[in-house]
Amino acid sequence: MLTYILKRFLYGILVMFGVVLLVFLIFDTLPADPARLKLGQRADVQSIENIRKELGLDLSKFERFKLYLNDISPLSIHKTKDVESHWYLNDKKYSFVKLIPLGKRALVAKKPYLRRSFQTNREVSDILGGAIPKTFLLAFFSILFATAVGIILGIFAAVWQHSFFDRATLIVSTIGISVPSYFSAAVFQIVFASKLGHITGLNIRGDLTDFNDMGDEYMVLKNLILPVLALGIRPVAIIFQLTRSSMLDVLSMDYIRTAYAKGLKFINVLFKHALRNSLNPVVTAVSGWFAGLLAGAFFVEIIFDYKGLGFQTIKAIDNLDFPVAMGAILFTACIFVFINILVDILYGVLDPRISFKGK
Repeated sequence: MLTYILKRFLYGILVMFGVVLLVFLIFDTLPADPARLKLGQRADVQSIENIRKELGLDLSKFERFKLYLNDISPLSIHKTKDVESHWYLNDKKYSFVKLIPLGKRALVAKKPYLRRSFQTNREVSDILGGAIPKTFLLAFFSILFATAVGIILGIFAAVWQHSFFDRATLIVSTIGISVPSYFSAAVFQIVFASKLGHITGLNIRGDLTDFNDMGDEYMVLKNLILPVLALGIRPVAIIFQLTRSSMLDVLSMDYIRTAYAKGLKFINVLFKHALRNSLNPVVTAVSGWFAGLLAGAFFVEIIFDYKGLGFQTIKAIDNLDFPVAMGAILFTACIFVFINILVDILYGVLDPRISFKGK
């Protein structure tokens, strides 16, 4: 199993290298001039040249990619003098640990450096660091809601196959799959916040955090309710249908009949034998949706003015703030790679029929 996990991590590293290369090439070939974006259209020629040199725009594309890869990698190779003072550090030194000396260079471990925002000059890691926890909470509660409701409804629909409940939930789930999250968000916003706001007490728009009159920050948890419902509708429908279909397949198998023949209670057979062996497709769906939601629920966050990762990414693209947009995309890719590896490992834990030998 350890060999399998190491192989998956190696594949993940290769995927991330491809993503980094693709993201760099896309943003590096855009017609916008980063120096102009950073200083504005009225900047003088000398200032523009200085910024272009500071950003490394006077170097070849290959050299710029090498420096960018060196910046974002947690393991990088540096000369000591380059680490102490170099143009691309923008007067900020790395915090690094020297691992292996390589002559005049050294292999160092460090926090990935995602550059600085063109708009605010803040470090991209600080901008994303404030947005990611908000999106994580939104994604976590959305997928928790979707998983709990979807699995429960799927179990009941499979047990009561062809009943009114089964047919009704199938119709509703089909509609739920067809409805985009941003449409659900707009409907919930109008109905539960605008029209029924005096009853529900929910806000039309609002971030997870706010400030009181004293300037102290506090959490507004009720601002999570509508975005969670809007994001959870489609995953509920998909998880419900997967659970129902998988449960029906498992309940018709011979070992389930054998369990009944041995005198096991219905509840024990349902949850101990049937449900566990029905969870593989559900795990795949949950992991995929969680990765997508964690990467950024772009339109839902914009609709509710919820300042998470999706909100910051859209704002960065709208303002042509390349470093922030690139950092958000790379974080998204990391999430998908990591969760895919985690799901592959969970398969073997949930289903004893799956073996890691020879993989």
